[in-house]
Amino acid sequence: MSKNLDDNHEEIFSRVLRAGRRTYFFDVRETKASDYYLTITESKKFTNEDDSFYYKKHKIYIYKEDFENFSNFLNETMAYIIEKRGQEVISERHQKNYSENNINSNS
Repeated sequence: MSKNLDDNHEEIFSRVLRAGRRTYFFDVRETKASDYYLTITESKKFTNEDDSFYYKKHKIYIYKEDFENFSNFLNETMAYIIEKRGQEVISERHQKNYSENNINSNS
């Protein structure tokens, strides 16, 4: 019988980041061997045609042996994005039908 990995693992610490239609959950859990690991879950809200809603969730597990490399890669990647595109969120500056051509024709 297959069970969700989290079903038998105690939640130790949790933080929630609400960001528009997305919510991010940062959860520390305990393994059967009494060690800790991190789960990061993205939950995104969608609306059906009848105005009811549902959530899609994506989860990653990060174990202590990967923390240093994960943190380094994450920080390096975020710094690259900020360096190349700045802090401004482009999707908030443009309509939903945004394309690279729109920005070039308005310059």
